[in-house]
Amino acid sequence: EWGTISRNDRPAIWESLQFRFGLSYILIILGVLLLLNSYPLLVSEDLVFRSKTTNLQASVAVMVNSLSGLDRLTEENVSAAMSVVEETGLSRILVTDNAGRVLYDTRETGGAVGSYVLYTEIVQALLGEDASSCTYQGAAFRSRASSPVLYQNQIIGAVYAYEYDTDQAALLAGLQGNLLRLSGVIALVVLVLSLILSKTLTRRIGLLLNAIQQVREGSYSHRADIRGGDEIAQIGHEFNSLTDRLQITETARRRFVSDASHELKTPLAAIRLLSDSILQTDNIDLETTKEFVSDIEQEAERLSRITEDLLRLTRLDSGVLEAPMPVDVLPVLEQVLRMMNLVAQEKEVDLTYSAAEDCAVLGTRDEIHQVIYNLVDNAVKYTGSGGAVQVALGRAAGEVILTVADNGAGIPEADLPRIFERFYRVDKARSRAAGGTGLGLSIVNDTVKRRGGVVEAANRPGGGAVFTVRWPRLEGGGNG
Repeated sequence: EWGTISRNDRPAIWESLQFRFGLSYILIILGVLLLLNSYPLLVSEDLVFRSKTTNLQASVAVMVNSLSGLDRLTEENVSAAMSVVEETGLSRILVTDNAGRVLYDTRETGGAVGSYVLYTEIVQALLGEDASSCTYQGAAFRSRASSPVLYQNQIIGAVYAYEYDTDQAALLAGLQGNLLRLSGVIALVVLVLSLILSKTLTRRIGLLLNAIQQVREGSYSHRADIRGGDEIAQIGHEFNSLTDRLQITETARRRFVSDASHELKTPLAAIRLLSDSILQTDNIDLETTKEFVSDIEQEAERLSRITEDLLRLTRLDSGVLEAPMPVDVLPVLEQVLRMMNLVAQEKEVDLTYSAAEDCAVLGTRDEIHQVIYNLVDNAVKYTGSGGAVQVALGRAAGEVILTVADNGAGIPEADLPRIFERFYRVDKARSRAAGGTGLGLSIVNDTVKRRGGVVEAANRPGGGAVFTVRWPRLEGGGNG
């Protein structure tokens, strides 16, 4: 059942495409910004850690080398040895003996000389291992390194160095601040662009949806105004093309229903009038009654013909056709002309034909019979007394060609383009008087086209009309 989408049926904002597109853009850029604000900082931090560890270990190695010639470490000889070491700019240097007692300390307050220290790095050095660490906290890089002092492969002490660096920490903090500001600008730009792009995209989808709603409500003339060359624009163009066809179909359907109703109403009205006349007339004589009944029979036959033609067109429109088979047109043509010859003689019309053999086409015998019968019957009906109808069957260039020509009044040029429309009549009064339903030529046209052929109508130079049917020729003959 057809329905409409009201404003209350519209999706909530979080279910709309605009919200989803915008949220998708924002989530993607947030992921990119998160990577931008983490990866460079982590890499830079790791490079600083490695650099400081290497430099600090090198400085410790220099100090260890200056103490390596001593057999034992004391406050005096350590101070003398360390005095010749160049200024390294380290925050603190400690030298301990093998028990962990501080022998040398550069801390300005005098440090911890004479006391014992058990820093992790010093403990590891006294165990014979080099140790180092570097951390970034409190807006400063804190680096530590230690190495054992050996004499004849015996550990006689340890050297510990500590660096507190705020300069490189400030550089890293500046880099982090710049990245945050850049990320903020990018996030703002992306937010604005995502809103614009999602609104632009969903606006065009909204236009298409509105156009669909308009057409669903019966406004077949409405078109989607979507410009561009992308997929949405192509959908809009296809929708407009579909709507064009739908409008044409709907117009044809309404005209067909109107014409069919009118055609059916005429014989029904006549039957009702005649039957009422019989019932309401007192003492009606037998002869008059027979005449009225005869008229009723003619109108009933006309009604039957219209119904049969409508059913035939309905089957053609549904696309349900019998399986095609090879059919030789000549025997069918001869059968139709034998039937029509009696009608032609009554109207004093000269009906002649010429035919070639081996004119086989794909279709059914009933279809071929219907096409030939309708065209010949139409030509005989509209050819005056003493006229002539010539039928010709031949083949040329892979086609079977049937022509039905008469020397009647012909077809007005203005009516030629519409001659195959349903219920279209050049002369309505004359057509009904001749018993036509206005569907014969439409049935011919649809039937031939369904089998890959074509029907053409034209006026003859000397007067009269000629109808030409072209079917694809089937090589090798066919059934009778």
